Amino acid sequence: QVQLVESGGGLVQVGGSLKLSCADSTPISEGDLYDMAWFRQVPGKGREFVAAITEHGLGTWYADFVKGRFTISRDSARNTVFLQMNSLKPEDTAVYYCAADAIRNVKLPEYNYWGQGTQVTVSS
Repeated sequence: QVQLVESGGGLVQVGGSLKLSCADSTPISEGDLYDMAWFRQVPGKGREFVAAITEHGLGTWYADFVKGRFTISRDSARNTVFLQMNSLKPEDTAVYYCAADAIRNVKLPEYNYWGQGTQVTVSS
């Protein structure tokens, strides 16, 4: 059973940076590596795709609104993923969730495993 624990959220000023982390607290074997992703959600809206990375880190995808500002990376031996967020904007304010699964379309919120979410607030 994958248990994802996120950290790194907080309050930052416009133009600042934050790095989110998400780790699976359960021991795994190499066969249990999953594709991993970050989504975000604001009140009243569904979860929005932010970025994804394949099980061995060889492929990455980004939403257009974060290209050039955010970078997703992972530990290639564990279900641990990071999101480096630079040049943050007020519209980046949201709860950020990590997700993990073996999934066909990494941009859809159809993952079986989710973290609890971490709040990111960008103040102007």
